[in-house]
Amino acid sequence: MRLFIGIPLSDTVVAELALLTARLQSKAGSLRWTVPESWHITLQFLGNTSAEKLDCLVARLGELRFPPFPVRLDELGIFERSGVFFASVAVTPELVSLQQRVTAATSLCGFVPENRAFRPHITLARAKGPDHARPLHALEAGIQRRPAFPRFLATEFLLYESHLSLAGSRYEIRARFPG
Repeated sequence: MRLFIGIPLSDTVVAELALLTARLQSKAGSLRWTVPESWHITLQFLGNTSAEKLDCLVARLGELRFPPFPVRLDELGIFERSGVFFASVAVTPELVSLQQRVTAATSLCGFVPENRAFRPHITLARAKGPDHARPLHALEAGIQRRPAFPRFLATEFLLYESHLSLAGSRYEIRARFPG
């Protein structure tokens, strides 16, 4: 099973992002848009995992406690190299602390934290092909004004399983961890 850990978005934020992406889709038809059911803030990608490690993860992550904290989406942007259009998430001490505590807990189960800096975001669309940057830049240039996203309280994080298919990924919640 292919696992990752993330923070779910509030219904209000999902609704705002859905309105935004509906408006933008007409401006960049060659992008593959993600569905609202898949939107989350990844704390750690774990990859292919055995059933034994799943049991360890659920136990270790279940030990974590955190007070609810505000989360704010920031700006729209692109990761040119990977062909991703995203909404960034404001980095706060509370969010970084939770991410670090999650990776410390998963390391007790044999997982290794990524070397890359933590860049919290919500993936909204992907571009494929040899010239994938062109539609991303066109989309970015066509955005007239910066959206104002509502804040929400992070009160839990989830352990997701990713099911890959030709139609895209589908995420299944394997466990919930309240603050």
